[in-house]
Amino acid sequence: MNDPAIRALLYPQLTDGVYVDELPTGSTRADVVHITPDFMHGYEVKGDRDTLQRVPNQLRCYAAAYDFVTFVVTAKHLPKLLPLLPAWVGILVAAEDGLRPHRPAAYNATVERAPIAALLLLEEVKQFLLALGLTGVSTLRSRDVAHLLRTNNRIPLARLAQYVRERLMARLPQRLLARAERKVERDRLAAIRQRRLKRKAKPGTKPVKKAKPAGGKQAPAK
Repeated sequence: MNDPAIRALLYPQLTDGVYVDELPTGSTRADVVHITPDFMHGYEVKGDRDTLQRVPNQLRCYAAAYDFVTFVVTAKHLPKLLPLLPAWVGILVAAEDGLRPHRPAAYNATVERAPIAALLLLEEVKQFLLALGLTGVSTLRSRDVAHLLRTNNRIPLARLAQYVRERLMARLPQRLLARAERKVERDRLAAIRQRRLKRKAKPGTKPVKKAKPAGGKQAPAK
């Protein structure tokens, strides 16, 4: 099974809230993130042709940002994947007839303020900090904001996480519109490629060879 086939099985299970594909998370992208008013659940999909080389980094990034984390994999990956994941990470096994739970995801207690805030735009994070009464944040750069989030215990994690969820969910209409526009553009380009291929496939006329002068000599160049 490949990635699109597995996602098609996963999407119907993500009821309530919204889900986002390819959400930048730390130094990687989460394949699917299910966002509700109460939690964020990151999903990593591994099809038959995928490898497990990036699992340690993916797990590190997801563990810092999401309340729950689940890997959705085909059966071939299960023996090598299990030693790489802590017990709180959920696992779903994908097959042609559906998704089989191997173990459920447990609540992740290792989320951090800076990685959660990094799911938003910098200006959105600054607005949140200003609303808390913090001064001098308007001119801070991204790394300075991240340092503030790591070191200032006045910034409540639960309130920040709620704000992040609300902002991400509010973007869904815009994301859906952008997704639809990208699909229209892909279809347009595909149609152009098909037309070009059809033109190339049509038999062309062979060029007419010029007759050589008597005696086999070439005509003098003009």
